[in-house]
Amino acid sequence: MSVGRAVAAAALARAVLIGRAAATVTAAAAGLLLVHDRVPVIAVIALVVLATAAQLAALGRWPGLVTRRLAAIALDSVLVLVVLAVSHGGVAYFCYAAGAGAVAGVLLGLRALPVWAAHAALGFTVIAEMLRRTEPPVDLVAFVVAFPMAGALAGVGAAVATSVLTHQLELSTQLVASAQRSAVASERARLARELHDSVTKTLRGVSLAALALPSLLRRQPALAEHLAGTVVAGATAAAAQARELLEEMRFDVRNLAASVDELCRAWSASTGIPVQVSVAAVDSPDSVSYELTRILREALANVARHAGARQVAVRLAPRPHGLVLEISDDGVGFTVPADLTGLQSAGHFGIVGMNERARTAGGALRIASAPGYGTRITVSVPLDDRAHRRSVGAL
Repeated sequence: MSVGRAVAAAALARAVLIGRAAATVTAAAAGLLLVHDRVPVIAVIALVVLATAAQLAALGRWPGLVTRRLAAIALDSVLVLVVLAVSHGGVAYFCYAAGAGAVAGVLLGLRALPVWAAHAALGFTVIAEMLRRTEPPVDLVAFVVAFPMAGALAGVGAAVATSVLTHQLELSTQLVASAQRSAVASERARLARELHDSVTKTLRGVSLAALALPSLLRRQPALAEHLAGTVVAGATAAAAQARELLEEMRFDVRNLAASVDELCRAWSASTGIPVQVSVAAVDSPDSVSYELTRILREALANVARHAGARQVAVRLAPRPHGLVLEISDDGVGFTVPADLTGLQSAGHFGIVGMNERARTAGGALRIASAPGYGTRITVSVPLDDRAHRRSVGAL
């Protein structure tokens, strides 16, 4: 028995036991009004209550009992015979026997047909004996004769319910596993982007400098000494960037507009390139704010390294049902490939990473550039209506 079916069987078995006990006790209690000797009726009620309590307690403590199907069905069948003996073939017995058919359906599925047939045969035998001793009306006889088939019908219903519940549990398990795998893949991609945007670039420079050291030691010791100092400084910078990265990954961006303004001012102060900043108060989820600030960091870093720009403009503004972040410069520009795969295979992960970050935030990244005409990067991110209303109201 699979894990999913065992869980479904244990859950449905508890429900069937409780339902059977309720139906049997109700039927027996109704008989108290119709019989003179109430001792057998009270004995049936006590027996059913105690047996059901014991079965539920056993299932609660050892759910794996449902995997021992034949033993469980055999024990339940013995209880059916005991109820039959105590009730002398009353309605309570047929209710309990129908529940036994449902229990067999839960544990065995449609393979419980022999169990249903045995219970039905016993039921018909009891009906025949009852009809032999009494002479009920003909219309009542047809109704009573149908009693033994209730177990088979209940069993088929229980088997179908167990199969459906098992399928749903297995499907839910697969969905959870798929979501976990997707989350792991997304986290790996995010860590790769973070490492590229900081530590990887520094370590690449350190590795190039280290490769040149052996030959310089033989030919130009003074220059080799200077280069060794550069390697040490680069390694120190990489360690500092790694610490900064870990701190940023723990940091939740609470105010996107303030973060954008602060990043731009700090970058302008360090590079000497003026930045025209236009930001509006927007209310975005922390995850979106984080990705947008990382896109801005990477875009400004690319401007400093490659663009040769004299002026940069950064704009953050709300849009219908979303927001837009735009970074433009008047630098040398470049030819934007139609497919970013070519950039990735060539080792240029910056734009690829920005595009992935935009998609992670649920938005899209567009790049407009041409040689000699500067570059404009636009990130559009949709937001839900509630966040959008708060953003517009803050203007």
